[in-house]
Amino acid sequence: MNNTDRVMVECPKCGHEFGVSEALGARMRAEAEARLSTDFDHRLEEAVQEAEARTRKAIGLQIKDLKEQLSEQARKAEEAEKLELAIRKKARELEEKQKKLDLEIERRLEQERKLIEKRVREEEDEVQSLKLKEKEKQIEDLRGALDEARRRTQQGSQELQGEVLELDIEAAMGAQFPRDIIRPVPKGMRGADLVQEVCDGAGNVCGAIVWEVKNTRHYQPAWIDKLKQDQRAIGASLAVIVSVALPEGVKDFGRIDGVWVVSVRSWPALAAALREQLIQVAFARAASEGKRDKMQLLYSYLSGEEFHQRVEAIVEAFSAMQEQIQKERRAMERLWHERQKQIERVITNTSGMYGDIRGLIGAGMPEVRQLTLEAAAPEERMEA
Repeated sequence: MNNTDRVMVECPKCGHEFGVSEALGARMRAEAEARLSTDFDHRLEEAVQEAEARTRKAIGLQIKDLKEQLSEQARKAEEAEKLELAIRKKARELEEKQKKLDLEIERRLEQERKLIEKRVREEEDEVQSLKLKEKEKQIEDLRGALDEARRRTQQGSQELQGEVLELDIEAAMGAQFPRDIIRPVPKGMRGADLVQEVCDGAGNVCGAIVWEVKNTRHYQPAWIDKLKQDQRAIGASLAVIVSVALPEGVKDFGRIDGVWVVSVRSWPALAAALREQLIQVAFARAASEGKRDKMQLLYSYLSGEEFHQRVEAIVEAFSAMQEQIQKERRAMERLWHERQKQIERVITNTSGMYGDIRGLIGAGMPEVRQLTLEAAAPEERMEA
């Protein structure tokens, strides 16, 4: 231990004692710390200044670089603006040129369209004119074909109606005169519609009647000559035209130039009268065979007015009898219906009265057999 360490020093303030060496060491440490602190501060300041200088330099470089970049960007922006202006100007010029070109194209298209429309219109007018002429020709042809078809249809309809009436008369004639021979003339062959060979009770042919059936709206005088030719060709004794339309002055039947003309309603009566006259003439011919004078008289009689009047009288009487029979039949049917209704009312009222009384008296009342179910059942079976 040093002598300095043994020397003690008392603090005047607190009275603490410590060695001299300790006090000197503390002082030296304080001075060293002060010098170190001053040196550190100086170095720190230099470091800070150096760092600030470096920072300022770096920032300056950055600022310079940024300025250069800004300058470059400004230059580029200016160039871009100039380029954009040039592009816009070029675009406007192109747009103007395009508008002018479109306008020119539109004008040319309009001219071409007008020319095409004019050409198409002319061609269409020509085509339409040809089509119109073709349509007119077709319409004219169709009208002619329609008229021809209508004429054929009317002709066919009239022929069909005539055939139906002919078949009806043929069937009625066969039923009315079962002994006679009724022969229809085949369709397409020249001649009348029907040939009736009149036969007497012994089956002998007494003569022939030719029948022509007409179902038309208008009577034609030419039918007379045609039927007379058919009559001569067949060798028939009489000729008759049954027509829906009669000539003027003829009501039901009449004789015109040797040919009988009769309505559809009156032909059965005329047929019966003519048939009877032919049978009588045949009988007279058989009785006076070989006597030409009598035959001449008979021929004169058949073609004379007296025979005509007799036939008219027979037909009129026959028609009157038919009408009278029809009237009597209708009157009797009406009378029968009236009496039947009266009888039904009497039976109904009697049955009702019988039922009322039986309901009051009871089983003690005698039964009326005709009013019971047992009596009604056989009557119903008989009616069935």
